[in-house]
Amino acid sequence: MGRAEVVQKRQKAAIMALRVAALLATAAATIVMALNKETRTFVVGTVGTTPVTASVTAKFQHTPANVFFVIANAMASNHNLMMIGSDLFGLEFKGFKLPLVAVLDMLNAALLSAGVHGAAFMAQLAKNGNSHARWNEICDNFQGYCNRGGVAILAAYVGLLLTLGITVVSIVKLLKPKPKPQSQPLASEIEVP
Repeated sequence: MGRAEVVQKRQKAAIMALRVAALLATAAATIVMALNKETRTFVVGTVGTTPVTASVTAKFQHTPANVFFVIANAMASNHNLMMIGSDLFGLEFKGFKLPLVAVLDMLNAALLSAGVHGAAFMAQLAKNGNSHARWNEICDNFQGYCNRGGVAILAAYVGLLLTLGITVVSIVKLLKPKPKPQSQPLASEIEVP
């Protein structure tokens, strides 16, 4: 086995490890956020000596940015799962397919970045509120909901960093020099006995 083959096997193993880690991170972010729900009961008034209560539920579906976060992470997980499957089943990406993989990896990174940054913005708003718009923070009442959302966002950021690493490796594979074909002798150069 030549040096080039060893380097190629190491590169393939590295990108496979990055894809598996990114799959685990984005799948964890998807599951944690999709299952994020907390119900609290508050006393809203009293009638005589009887308290009047209201139950309020915080769900990820109540915020469009969190819904997009779940969809983006699920799509990133699906992309990595398909790429891992194609690698395990021995599909070779050569010719036109090689730049297509790099483009899909870049699109995956952009989608994941948009989802995680939108959810991070909403998490900051939920934690601190906005006094100018008179939006109150909710994390003081729904701490478990906010903590689970923070864990999901952290996992998605890890997945984003790994996806960016995958994108870099995909682009480097495009830039590697191609071996020059050996030239064939011209008909006039061939000696006839």
